[in-house]
Amino acid sequence: MDDDEFDALEADLPGLAKVGAFVRGLDAIPWFANLGEPLTPGAAAAAQAFADALGFPHADVAVVANWEDAAAAAENLDWNSPAWEAEELLRADVTARALDVLSEEALKFSIAAAADAVSTAADAAVEEASSIWDVVDPAVRQLAVGAAVQAAHGALLALVAEEDADEEADKGDGGQESHAFAAKFQLFEFGRWPIGLAGQTLNVF
Repeated sequence: MDDDEFDALEADLPGLAKVGAFVRGLDAIPWFANLGEPLTPGAAAAAQAFADALGFPHADVAVVANWEDAAAAAENLDWNSPAWEAEELLRADVTARALDVLSEEALKFSIAAAADAVSTAADAAVEEASSIWDVVDPAVRQLAVGAAVQAAHGALLALVAEEDADEEADKGDGGQESHAFAAKFQLFEFGRWPIGLAGQTLNVF
């Protein structure tokens, strides 16, 4: 997806304007640049905002120290946990809202463009980070890249759904939009990998 293609689409679909800017900025994110480091105040705030929006305000944020622990934490996530269910419900909600703004075709196009941009940039960053950390298991690297792609997907949906929420607010309907996916994606923008909630602990690499 190049700038000309997005510019042409934005002329016909104003809702794609934010999507174009979002996708174009994905290769500038410092993917996985601060893994295992102490959380900055901004990253800590994003982690807490993510936990709060999922309904776990009392969750502890734990920094994972290395790739081995990160892989173990990711592989041992309970995909039927309350946190997983909360995230899936939120994804369904923002998807429905996004489809009120964009057509299904336009939304699929946007998601595919974001996934392509993230997978390229994140894969290169993981390759560099894993060489520094001496990570040889390709499955671990794939977990990290897959998490980045999924986070961008959620953030894009929330960004598009914001248009629908703004319209409802303008009408006085008080449309509410959770910022959980935006907060989760922001952790990647801080160079981290938010692995997920296990019980009352949010693991962040």
